[in-house]
Amino acid sequence: MTQLPVIQPPTRPRLPEWLRVQLPAGRAQAVFNTTDGAVHGNALHTVCEEARCPNVHECWSQGTATFMVAGQSCTRGCRFCSVETLKTPPPPDADEPRRLAEAVAGLALEHVVITVVNRDDLPDGGARHYRACVDAIHEQLPATSIELLSSDLEGNAEALATLLDGAPLDVFAHNVECVPRLDSTVRDPRASFALSLHILRQAKALRPDVATKSSLMVGLGETDDEVLDALRQMRAAGVELLTIGQYLAPGRPGTRFVPVERYVEPATFEAWQREALAMGFRGVAAGPLVRSSYKAAELLAAART
Repeated sequence: MTQLPVIQPPTRPRLPEWLRVQLPAGRAQAVFNTTDGAVHGNALHTVCEEARCPNVHECWSQGTATFMVAGQSCTRGCRFCSVETLKTPPPPDADEPRRLAEAVAGLALEHVVITVVNRDDLPDGGARHYRACVDAIHEQLPATSIELLSSDLEGNAEALATLLDGAPLDVFAHNVECVPRLDSTVRDPRASFALSLHILRQAKALRPDVATKSSLMVGLGETDDEVLDALRQMRAAGVELLTIGQYLAPGRPGTRFVPVERYVEPATFEAWQREALAMGFRGVAAGPLVRSSYKAAELLAAART
């Protein structure tokens, strides 16, 4: 009998040294445990865990976390994201805003980032629930600055107005995710660079007093020129705060996730940061491990100077 060859499963390329992370120890570990307790003790979700953020140990050991509201499942299936996809997730938990406010109070946060799952199954795209979470935090902690990383609400202008009108927000964020050419490869068909820019423009028009923010992933097959062009388009749409980070596939090669095409060197991120500041962005964080909410309070402080 002929022996069939053994086929090994595909493996990920070895990560460069600059993508290695350090685990917390000593006092940092104690703070990490406190953050973990505040999150799970209030039955909350975080994008840190759901999206497998590489900075979870660094941020949680400093007492910061990015909370994810409106459920644990998203109605979209972007090929870069590890959050579960469901066509019709359970309804948002009406008690979540209260628990969220209590967790933020328990951590004594001076700045909090709330991110959301897409809720295309709801008539308002989840806008009322997102707003309830923002209001609950402000009511309990009026001195805490609030950043909301919102969905595109399917471009629903009425829903966006419901979310933003009079909201106690300091930053409205929405991510373009990738350069325009890669939309069809990376993002859910309902999402696009153009729609994301539209939401960011509308948000700025509705609330010129609120800083707007977006994030771009690299390493997906884009060129350096496409990155700079995307930054120019974001700036032209009024985006003031920007993060740029390396895409890291959350699953093994051969899964539904887009593979990493390149690992961008730190020097290139530094060059993009200089270019973005020269374009007029007021706060920029760019680096291999930078994510949407990384150093969020520092970027807000930069926007206020």
